[in-house]
Amino acid sequence: MASKQQSVTQALLARAHSPDSANRLFTDKIQHRTLHLRPSSPPPTSGRDARRRARQKQLEQRKKALKTKPLSARQRRKLGLYEVPKEGQKYAIYEPLHRLWLGYIREILGNEINTGGQGAAAKLASADFHGAEVEVVRSGCVSRVGIKGIVIKDSRFVFEIITKKNHIKTVPKEGTIFRVEVPAKDIEEKDAAGQDVQKDAQQGLQGAQGDAGTGKFVFELHGEQFRYRPADRATKKFKTHFLKNI
Repeated sequence: MASKQQSVTQALLARAHSPDSANRLFTDKIQHRTLHLRPSSPPPTSGRDARRRARQKQLEQRKKALKTKPLSARQRRKLGLYEVPKEGQKYAIYEPLHRLWLGYIREILGNEINTGGQGAAAKLASADFHGAEVEVVRSGCVSRVGIKGIVIKDSRFVFEIITKKNHIKTVPKEGTIFRVEVPAKDIEEKDAAGQDVQKDAQQGLQGAQGDAGTGKFVFELHGEQFRYRPADRATKKFKTHFLKNI
């Protein structure tokens, strides 16, 4: 086979060159020239690595498919995660939360619970009101006036309040004024007649209402200017400005 191929090659060279040139070209450029072949398939080790990588990729895709994703807001509403179950609609359940909130708000106000003013107002504007006991004193809807209870949900536009009759009321912040009373001191002593005696005098914000002898810090929230989530209020800087609707 080789001699036949060689004779064919030499015959072709003889047609274009002299016998001496044909022999020299065949010897220098064809006979001793190396032929580099390109492999048509990868070596066994490379194929094994490729299969291993493919298996790892499949495992990662399966893990990603099985990984739980956070629920969207629509899915949470559909599952009823924002709703209070029937067994949880009891005022007594949230009384400990209210006592915790009283300690929280006293710690925020500090000495300004006795002085009030703009400093106390700025701190209250950034506070969280989950657990606060509020009362609706003014509202665009007359039927809402007088609602009083503990805030169990402080969202952007509404307060959800549970009353002492174990009813949950959803009160929009817009067009509503809420009154909040904070005892100046949580420690109460009883006299011989069994009546509660509170040591600290009542102080309030500018425009607050209350009796000077009750020993309570009373302030009012204008819900229309309070339409922020608690997380947003904590980082927001409020500025004093004139309110036309007051």
